[in-house]
Order: sequence, then C-alpha cells, then structure tokens
Amino acid sequence: MKKSLLVSLALAACVTLGFAEDNATEANATAEVASADFSGDVEKGAVVFKKCVACHGAKAEKSYLNKIPVLTTLDPNGMVENMKKYKAGELNLFKMGAVMKGQMASLSEEDMQNVVAYIMTLK
Repeated sequence: MKKSLLVSLALAACVTLGFAEDNATEANATAEVASADFSGDVEKGAVVFKKCVACHGAKAEKSYLNKIPVLTTLDPNGMVENMKKYKAGELNLFKMGAVMKGQMASLSEEDMQNVVAYIMTLK
C-alpha cells in the first residue's frame, strides 16, 4: 500500500513539475518576442537600475512583498508605459503608487527605456 502511494505521489510531482516548466518556457518565449523590438542604452540603464535593487533585486529577480511581478517576466513596452504612469501619479498597482512615483520623479523617458533595456539583459 505504501509503495503504491509513493509511486502515485512521485508521478503527480513529475506531472506538476513538467507543467510548471512548460508554462515558464512559454512565458520566456513571450517575453523574448515582446522585447525583440525594444531598444535602449543598456550601460546607462544599469546605472539607473542601481536605485531599484533594494526592492527588485540585483538581477530584477525579486517579487517585492510577494506582490510585484518579477520584472524580467514583463513586457518591456508595458514597463515603460507603467513607469510613465507612476511618474504622473496615474498608477497605483499593488498600492505602490506613492513609492513608485517618488522613484520615477527624476527619470526621463529615455532613462526609463534604458533601465528596461538593462532589465531585459538579466533574463
């Protein structure tokens, strides 16, 4: 009885892990397609990104407070649009509007494009 339970659990784990891997691969493929037409100065973006590291991680890998999506999984054009909206005080996703407005205050649109170009290299 125990042996069949272990076999069943092992099979369930394999199926679950395989499904998760397929979804991750699909998400990465989508992100790569979305970033194919995006441009910016990666070196300048790396400098700007230093002020983002505390919340988003050195490689943009953190999900801040388990709310904010990992930045490397997002569409680059959508990120720039959201950054503009945060700067204008028009966006409050995950109740982070005030924090992000402060972070965006000194950034030009070019800075935003550069930092997103840098983030896209971290995949």
